[in-house]
Amino acid sequence: MVRSRIYRRRLTRLAPIVVLCAVLLVLAGAARAHDPNTYGGLFRSRDLGATWISADVGLFLNGTLALAVDPRDPNHLLLGTDNGLFGSPTGGRSWMQEAPPILAGAIFAVAFAPDGASALCSTPAGVFRWDGSAWKPADAPAAAAPARAIAYGAAPGRAYLLGPAGLFASDDAGARFETLSLPVDAAPGALAVTRAPRETLLLLAGGGVLASADGGRHWQTRPAPIPLDALALDPAHPARLWAGGRAGLLRSDDLGQTWQPVPGALPVADPIVRGIAADPDATTLVITTDRGLFRSIDGGRTWQTSASGLPVRLESGPLARDPASAATLYAIFSLVPYAEAWRSAIEGKALLARADLIDLIGAGALILAVLLAGGGLVFGLLRLRRGPERAPAPASAVARR
Repeated sequence: MVRSRIYRRRLTRLAPIVVLCAVLLVLAGAARAHDPNTYGGLFRSRDLGATWISADVGLFLNGTLALAVDPRDPNHLLLGTDNGLFGSPTGGRSWMQEAPPILAGAIFAVAFAPDGASALCSTPAGVFRWDGSAWKPADAPAAAAPARAIAYGAAPGRAYLLGPAGLFASDDAGARFETLSLPVDAAPGALAVTRAPRETLLLLAGGGVLASADGGRHWQTRPAPIPLDALALDPAHPARLWAGGRAGLLRSDDLGQTWQPVPGALPVADPIVRGIAADPDATTLVITTDRGLFRSIDGGRTWQTSASGLPVRLESGPLARDPASAATLYAIFSLVPYAEAWRSAIEGKALLARADLIDLIGAGALILAVLLAGGGLVFGLLRLRRGPERAPAPASAVARR
């Protein structure tokens, strides 16, 4: 009986700890699960933007910045984020961080070579090349990093990299880059390279388009009727170039020598256009902007807002297309504003994690609950193992001793 009372007394002492742990676990449960508007994310459409599904299983990212699809294997993806590069061999069903000690910081540009045998990416610390087995630093000028865009040319091993204020080229698949001269002082803002029927280098600078047919040695200015933010080549038409700016969308069927406006106004006022995709008939259009993703099925005359499941309050970045399937699009969304992410990358600063108060409280409560529960359990088991407490000897017995 005495032992039983002692055990009950010790269990009673543990009751407040159990209650506290239960309360903390309830608070931890209040932390929201991943929803499209809480974190940045990657989404895939196989019908040119009509429907979308999440393609970033297991990732909870603040800034999703760039994507590349392996031309040999459409399930092999490389995802640039504000906190390094992630790779998926399963089409987005599982992810692993790529070379975390080396590829640190924001990655705005990543690209596979046309044969899929190598890849390039850039961090604030430099340019890096994947040779099929490991990521290694490339020999590139300091001004090349961080890169805004990377594209491959027609000749084997020819690659172009758009840095913060200049253009760079490589003839050995990115092992070494050299600086190309530009005819304007304005910082370039977008890059596109055609590989057929012949290579043409297209660069957005000063609100217009610069074109070079000889690898950047000579340039031709191709004025646009409106200031531009984005360029996109059409995989169905080698000479078709799409462009977008705050004043609207343009289409050119001769790589920017002449332009025709897309009818209809943009779906939001004064947007920053970041990506453009279209079907071969130029009837279905998809654009990504700093106000989200929009789709038109009548050549741009009217627009629909983001499909169900896509973020409605986050910035959207450049569109990526599957090289093997023109109807397969990837859209990326970022909780961190792109201008802020780019500024932090330029300054070489790590982006701060953007977590709201309830998520922080929930995570802290969960950790504290686990620690308290574990500590209380161990303490209780140790006391129970020592056996019943001995009652102190009466004072008279002590005196007789």
